[in-house]
Amino acid sequence: MKARKKLLGQEDKETLRSISQVGLVYNMAGRLKEAEELQVQVIETFQRVFGKDHLDMLTSMGNLATTYSHRGRWAKAEGLEEQVIENWKRVLGADHSDTLNSIANLATTYGNQGRWKEAEQLEKQAMESRRRVLGSDHPGTLNSMANLATTYSKQGRWKEAEELGVQAMESRKKVLGAEHPFTLVSMHNLASMYSNQGR
Repeated sequence: MKARKKLLGQEDKETLRSISQVGLVYNMAGRLKEAEELQVQVIETFQRVFGKDHLDMLTSMGNLATTYSHRGRWAKAEGLEEQVIENWKRVLGADHSDTLNSIANLATTYGNQGRWKEAEQLEKQAMESRRRVLGSDHPGTLNSMANLATTYSKQGRWKEAEELGVQAMESRKKVLGAEHPFTLVSMHNLASMYSNQGR
C-alpha cells in the first residue's frame, strides 16, 4: 500500500485496492475503527475519481457495511447493504454472485439483530437463486442452505432446521469432503441444534 501510494499516487486503482485490502485485514484483526477509516477513504476516492458504479467501489461499500455490522452499527450497515444490493442488481443483475453475496450479508445483519423473518426471507431468496444459477451442490448454495437452517434453529423451528441442516451437511461431505471446515461447521451446527432440543 505504501509503495503504491508513493509510486502511483493516492487515487490510482491499484493503490485504492491495496488500501481496501489493508482495511479488510484490520477488520479481520478486530481493528474496526482503523478498518472503517480506510474503507471510507477508499469509497470517497473511488466515487470522486471513478464514479459510483465502479465494481471496486461497490465491493468497497460492501466491505464497509461488514465493518459497520461488526461494530454493531446496524442502521448504517443495513442502509449501505441495501444500497450495494440495488447497485449490484443494476450493474450486474439480480442473479450475479456479488448481488447474492450482498443479499446474504444483509440477511446476516438482520439475523444479528434477531430480525429472523427478514433474515429468513433474504436467505431463501439467496438460496433459491444460487440453486437455480449455480446448482444444488455448489458451495455457495450449500452456504445459503446452512445459513437458513441456522435461522430456523434460532426461531425454534427444529424440523425445518434439521431437514436443511442434514441436507447441507451431507452435500458438503459429498462435495467438499468429510474433514473440510465447512462440513465440520455443518456437523457442529447440527449437534448444537440436537443439544438445544435435549436430543
